[in-house]
Amino acid sequence: MSSPNTPLDLSLDGGALTALLVDLPSVSGDEQALADAVEAALRELPHLTVDRFGNNVVARTDLGRAERVLLAGHLDTVPIADNLPSRVEGDLLYGCGTSDMKSGVAVQLRLAATLAEPNHDLTFVFYDCEEIEASRNGLGRLAAERPDWLAADFAVLMEPSGAVVEGGCQGTLRADVVLTGTRAHSARSWLGDNAVHKAVEVLRRLSDYAPRRVVIDGLEYREGLNATRIDGGVAGNVIPDECRVHVNFRYAPDRSEEEAAAHVHEVFAGFEVTVTDTAPGALPGLDRPAAQAFLAAVGGEPRAKFGWTDVARFSALGIPAVNYGPGDPNLAHKRDEHCSLTAIAEVEARLRAWLTGA
Repeated sequence: MSSPNTPLDLSLDGGALTALLVDLPSVSGDEQALADAVEAALRELPHLTVDRFGNNVVARTDLGRAERVLLAGHLDTVPIADNLPSRVEGDLLYGCGTSDMKSGVAVQLRLAATLAEPNHDLTFVFYDCEEIEASRNGLGRLAAERPDWLAADFAVLMEPSGAVVEGGCQGTLRADVVLTGTRAHSARSWLGDNAVHKAVEVLRRLSDYAPRRVVIDGLEYREGLNATRIDGGVAGNVIPDECRVHVNFRYAPDRSEEEAAAHVHEVFAGFEVTVTDTAPGALPGLDRPAAQAFLAAVGGEPRAKFGWTDVARFSALGIPAVNYGPGDPNLAHKRDEHCSLTAIAEVEARLRAWLTGA
């Protein structure tokens, strides 16, 4: 495993650079060593201006091009699950963060190092704390405190997408359906009112729920409303006087946060519903000229993004954005997380061709 002082050699190919990044652990909240290494490597490149805010590093060209493209990726990973150091088996690189998303970060760094004369001005954003609560998200803090650093005409978020363009993202809402009763001794249960039993109707509504499908810019988004946890009861001999069914609503980006909340309240009409967390989705914006040009350059058939990503933050800033990275989203956060070395090379080559007109 690399030491925290290991310099990043940006002349390495994308797969080898990914392995080096993976072997520098950067679990959310502990990104400083990797941010230091990224900053140091980028400051060696004379064609870039480099700024830092906390553990967020931003590098930019200033060539006077007509448009600016931003490529963004987060430095952090979920907690390590006995999957470091990295290892290679055939075409696959295994290790924590290989798919989500140090392979994408490696592609960013390779492009930053080798594209001194791109056909767009470029901004490279490397940020922290994406995998944890939104209040700590580095891109969100940059948007709030250094928005000028994020100015761009089009953005590519290097989230794992299997080397396929994924447009927009779902919104997400978390809520508690709160059920109340009367506490009593379980030996004299007729003196109480069991709040847990009342969850039956909530679960029935969830079981019967028919999720909506909606097509936006030719991409089909599927919604989902599900229970994710149930809490209730205080002891094995006490009739519970409260029960909470925690639900998560993943909704298509044609709904606003307010419309999503109204829908959840409608589904659970008659029950107390408390919204605990919400984040808006992002429309794909594939009808924008910049997005059309990107699709034409990288090829493939775009699809909807299932899940929430930081493209929503770019959407809120008025910047059309897509998800496009070499990692496989279905492998993110898994103990056997891995990424195809071929996919890393292909994504780098496609982006390089787009940004040079080759």
